[in-house]
Amino acid sequence: MSFWESILGIITATGNALAGVVEAVRTLFEGDPETRRKVAFSVAMIALSAKMAKADGIVTEAEVSAFRDIFKFPDDQAHNVARLYNLARQDVAGYEAYAEKMATLCVSCEKDCPILEDIIDGLFHIAKADGAIHDKELAYLMRVAEIFRMDDLHFQRIMARHVHVAGVDPYKILGVSPKDDFSTIRKQYRVLVSEHHPDRLVARGVPEEFHAIANDRMAALNAAYEAIEKERRAA
Repeated sequence: MSFWESILGIITATGNALAGVVEAVRTLFEGDPETRRKVAFSVAMIALSAKMAKADGIVTEAEVSAFRDIFKFPDDQAHNVARLYNLARQDVAGYEAYAEKMATLCVSCEKDCPILEDIIDGLFHIAKADGAIHDKELAYLMRVAEIFRMDDLHFQRIMARHVHVAGVDPYKILGVSPKDDFSTIRKQYRVLVSEHHPDRLVARGVPEEFHAIANDRMAALNAAYEAIEKERRAA
């Protein structure tokens, strides 16, 4: 049985609804926290991205393609991913209640939990798949981040990697100020690089297939640091 078929089985076993999925994941994988985190993360991405998508009753190719960019699932699993999306979209449970339950499966109870940032990052990727992030999508992302207890500065830093209304702002991407001295900026950059190293993602249960987005994140952090470094040298 494939990974995706296993997830589909969990959802089907809970009555084709997501309301009982969190508890099912918690119970079924109680002795296997690594698998529990992996399954929980994957279900969260399916459910929350489906809730964010336009409720037209079907799964569009664009939505599946955006999701595929994250997980790189094999061709023979496309139908299972589409079924999962449809189940999530048809579920009567509101996304807020589901997001609150997902927050309880975080690897830690601390504010700004890394795996919840991974979820927000993935949702941004899907939201911008059509070339723009719309106001309703942004409001949705902000609400999910609020439920995840993510502070505004942290959310703004993630958003800066994806939304560039007035151009790319390297300071926002790193969560620093133009008034900060370069040593402070360098220290913050190193902290972020350490936090988002691929090995850290593996440790917190993010599926290996998701690492393409992690690589994009690292590229954004590196580009932001290089831009600031170049600017400071020129000054």
